[in-house]
Amino acid sequence: MRRLGTGAARARAATALLVVILGTACGGSSPTAPGDAPLTPVATSAEWAASSPEAEGLDPARLTELVQRIRRAEFGQVESLLVVRNGRLAVEEYFGGGSLTAAHTMQSVTKSVVSLLTGIAVRKGLLRVEDRAAGFFLGYEPLANFDDRKAAITVRDLLTMRTGLDWSEDAYQGSPLQLLNGCRCDWLRFVLDWRMREPPGTRWEYVSGGTILLGGLVGAAAGQRLDRFAEAELFGPLGVTGAFWIQGLPDGLPHGGGGLYLRSRDMAKLGQLVLDEGRYAGREIVQPAWIRESTRRVATGVRVWAGQRFDYAYLWWLLDDKGGDIVTAAGAQGQFIFAVLRERLVVVVTSNNDDARWVAPVGFLVSHILPSIREPRR
Repeated sequence: MRRLGTGAARARAATALLVVILGTACGGSSPTAPGDAPLTPVATSAEWAASSPEAEGLDPARLTELVQRIRRAEFGQVESLLVVRNGRLAVEEYFGGGSLTAAHTMQSVTKSVVSLLTGIAVRKGLLRVEDRAAGFFLGYEPLANFDDRKAAITVRDLLTMRTGLDWSEDAYQGSPLQLLNGCRCDWLRFVLDWRMREPPGTRWEYVSGGTILLGGLVGAAAGQRLDRFAEAELFGPLGVTGAFWIQGLPDGLPHGGGGLYLRSRDMAKLGQLVLDEGRYAGREIVQPAWIRESTRRVATGVRVWAGQRFDYAYLWWLLDDKGGDIVTAAGAQGQFIFAVLRERLVVVVTSNNDDARWVAPVGFLVSHILPSIREPRR
């Protein structure tokens, strides 16, 4: 992979990529805040309206207990917790090395961003979900292991993790993903040449390589690399700052499976975009129809995290919430965006947990944040 320059954050980026599966500034708590300190008041800013739990119908005592437990490292190395309700930032806390300005590894939250970018490309008429993937990579012909099954893989198959590729990354060590991350080769050819197991659309299997291929496909359809398309069509309109990607071959290809780095506030903007069906600050960025389609179940019961069953959509996870949905972007080490549709609530967590505690945010979403809701949404 290509080096991203010097500095602690960029050095960590290269290391973090190997586990892909799926400085303090104003605002937020100091890393040295004592465990029993109260919630940090949210600072007013141009990008988020500041509020408080009480003003947004949330129980401050329950949220304070959660934050104090995070400060005591009861959930491992959590670095940020943001809670947005009714479009206003009610909780913003940073821990350890986390800060308002630091872009954090997204790991597989990156995949959900690729889903949004695919939707934008569809809206612009650059591609259709029925399009066959191989048709965007004619320069790679002849492909290894090519047959009718590989020829039939569509954009929708890549979005829904039903590629038919003979690919498993449930154990990262020795997986195709580990081979790709370490190969210093053309990532697109690596995936395009991989062997098939069954016809696409047959079975759900988590395949990060498929999302890397989808990112290259969106870039090919747009006539510009995925990161540049993201800046022009998504990050720019959202006011995202400081984003960067792990890149590789060919030609600085962004790692669409898990190579994105974002600030926590910008993660919250993505969650709010989902809540508002593709609109942000009065502007339509993603079509409402795409938000609805891409957050509709295509596979059920594919993961259980912290005792909660998750279904799958178009590179988004879905958690049932009393008949409604919590649309979720999830990444290794504990990166989460939860968009709680029925409550107009967005929760963002970043972490650095390399053990089973990476799913701790799912647990405290259910044990503390959802029960903190005292008043119905406005």
